[in-house]
Amino acid sequence: MIWYTVLVLATGAERIAELVVSSRNARWSFARGGVEYGRRHFPPMVALHTGLLLACLAEVWLLDRPFLPWLGWPMLVLVVASQALRWWCIATLGPRWNTRVIVVPGLPLVARGPYRWLHHPNYVAVVVEGFALPLVHSAWITAVVFTVLNAVLLLAFRIPCENRALATSEASAARA
Repeated sequence: MIWYTVLVLATGAERIAELVVSSRNARWSFARGGVEYGRRHFPPMVALHTGLLLACLAEVWLLDRPFLPWLGWPMLVLVVASQALRWWCIATLGPRWNTRVIVVPGLPLVARGPYRWLHHPNYVAVVVEGFALPLVHSAWITAVVFTVLNAVLLLAFRIPCENRALATSEASAARA
C-alpha cells in the first residue's frame, strides 16, 4: 500500500505541475485575445479529479484492497501510458494547452502529434487514468464511480463545449 500511496501522491504532484503549465498558458492565451468557454464546469472538474486521488487512497487503505499482480501491473502500464499521452498533448499544443477551455481567435486547429488521429486525445488519457489508477491496487469502487461521474457530469458537457469553442476559432481563422 505504501508504493501505491507514492504513486497516487506522484499523480497529485503531476496535477499540480499541469496547473502551473495551465496558468502560464492561460496568461499567454489571454494576452493574445483568448476567450474562455465553459467556465462553470471547471470547479466541478477540479473537485472530481481531486476526489479521484483521495478516493483511491481511501478505498485502498480503509477497505484493505489487495494488490493483485495480474490486474495491478497491466493497470500501472496504462497509468504510465496515459501520462505519456497527456504530456504528448501538452507538448504538441504548447502554449495553447490548458486545463480550461481557452481559445485564441484566429489560430488554426492543431493537426499534428496525437491530434492527427484523435480530436480529444487528452480526454482519452483522462478516461484511461480514471479507471486504471484505482485498479492498480484493485480499488474497483473508485474506478467505477469516477468513470461514471466523469462521463455523465463532465465529458458530456466538456467535449461539446470544447467543440463549440474550437468551431468558433476555426471560423475566425477561416475569415482571417
